Amino acid sequence: MHSNAKAGPIAAASSAPSQHLAPPGPHQAASVEDIVHTFEEADQHEVSLAGYQPEDWVCLAMFWTMALLVFLQFFSRYVLNDSYAWTEELAVYCLIGVVFLGAAMCVRACRHIQVDFLYRYLPKRVGRVLSTVIDILRTAFFGYAVWLTYRYIVLVGDEPMTTLFWNKSYVYWVALAGFFMMFARSVQVSVQNWRQGYSILENPAAYDALD
Repeated sequence: MHSNAKAGPIAAASSAPSQHLAPPGPHQAASVEDIVHTFEEADQHEVSLAGYQPEDWVCLAMFWTMALLVFLQFFSRYVLNDSYAWTEELAVYCLIGVVFLGAAMCVRACRHIQVDFLYRYLPKRVGRVLSTVIDILRTAFFGYAVWLTYRYIVLVGDEPMTTLFWNKSYVYWVALAGFFMMFARSVQVSVQNWRQGYSILENPAAYDALD
């Protein structure tokens, strides 16, 4: 009996490493198959460009123009040892266009910063009224910004650029176009919210599919 008591732990210890050497279970093979199936679905997925609007394409063109200008500036400064000063200024102006036109894209997609915490505790009717007021105020603000930008262009529109003898009003007109697109998209979003009876503030889950 004494020898068997000693042999028990030794046998258990000798059999323990065999558990780590066991072949992978069927669940691991299934995960590999899931990964392969995911890649197959991605290969069969059709890319649709139907949801993009004109401001999206203009913004994309300005972004890549800015990227090329920044690369040219880097190349001329560190490779040619003769920096092109105009590349920096034009890159900044392209960035301005990307910001204002990108803001119009965010208005259309309802992706500007917003706080919807209060709407979780408000009655539905009160939330609907408050959301409508916000739509009106947002649209009015963009309309006022269009008017202010136009006034600014009239006052200082003949100011030349720093490194190029171009009229800086081109940049201001891009900003004006961005504000006008924000105003137009804000009107569209407000009408859509009125027709469907809720906005992203009242029902954020309804907009998750747009991400």
